Amino acid sequence: MSSNPKASASQSMKPATAAKKLGIYLPAAPAEFQEGDITREEFDALRQNPPAWLSELLAQGPHPRPVVAQKLNVSISGLARAGITEPLTTAEITALLQDRPQWLQEERASMAAVREEARRVKAAAEEKAARSAGARHGAAAERAKRGGSHG
Repeated sequence: MSSNPKASASQSMKPATAAKKLGIYLPAAPAEFQEGDITREEFDALRQNPPAWLSELLAQGPHPRPVVAQKLNVSISGLARAGITEPLTTAEITALLQDRPQWLQEERASMAAVREEARRVKAAAEEKAARSAGARHGAAAERAKRGGSHG
């Protein structure tokens, strides 16, 4: 990784940003990754041909909270309410999914309700937009029939 951000005219990102974009827990990454800025080219190379350490982190963890939340199908706030503030490994996530503790069932139901409400609101907005567009089109057609002007 580039240790001097000025060495390249290419865009670079801090290790924390790269880790977030890769979905890995930064403290679990090698020191070389943690200590220097990563150029866009280096980042793309990591994504296209991940080294063994990255493949291992992606497969086994530890995973950062956003990844844990996504794998458990809950919100990050739901993790916090359950007292999960630390990264979890894939094995720990799998155990939670198998055991399905009460908090997990409740948070998953809450997340499902939030998503359903978002779908409902989006559908209502699309329906309203379609009615509005139809009404404008209908009014213009009516004016054209009468030979009237705009307004």
